[in-house]
Amino acid sequence: MFNRDEALQLLKKYNTNEALILHAYCVEETMRKFANHFGEDETYWSLVGLLHDVDYGSFPEEHCAKAPSLLKEIGADQAFINSVCSHGWGICSDIEPTHRMEKVLFTIDELTGLIYATALMRPERMQGMSVKSVKKKWASKGFAAGVNRDIITRGASMLDMEINTIIQMTVDAMRESQEKIGL
Repeated sequence: MFNRDEALQLLKKYNTNEALILHAYCVEETMRKFANHFGEDETYWSLVGLLHDVDYGSFPEEHCAKAPSLLKEIGADQAFINSVCSHGWGICSDIEPTHRMEKVLFTIDELTGLIYATALMRPERMQGMSVKSVKKKWASKGFAAGVNRDIITRGASMLDMEINTIIQMTVDAMRESQEKIGL
């Protein structure tokens, strides 16, 4: 199994945009938080999160289709590749999230974007951010219009978790890593 340094090197090889790197860090840290919550392998889950958009920067039109060949460069196995590609289910991938980890990734990918955009609008960024403040921005369809709220809702349903719990855990993960994620 590859390590984080190898994963980060691969990510940066195909993603030069700093915003994409910061998004990868957001997802990485949120996946770590959920793995800890469920008593799962934090390293594995976080690496899936870090590399979930490995192909997006260089191949946006082939997102999730190009990822398998890129991930093979560092020796990722098929289970890891499927997990990465499952976050695009119904959008750019036909790999359905079936494992809990994949369902978490599917759910929080878009959610981290909404929370990040919410933080950028606040002078205190992540400090004091609540579920209520995120839900208020969620309800404003013009805010972070690129964030697909239906995916977040569908993912929460697949996980059989309350959306407020998922939001709180994601906010906590991003707050705990706010320097790393550029906030």
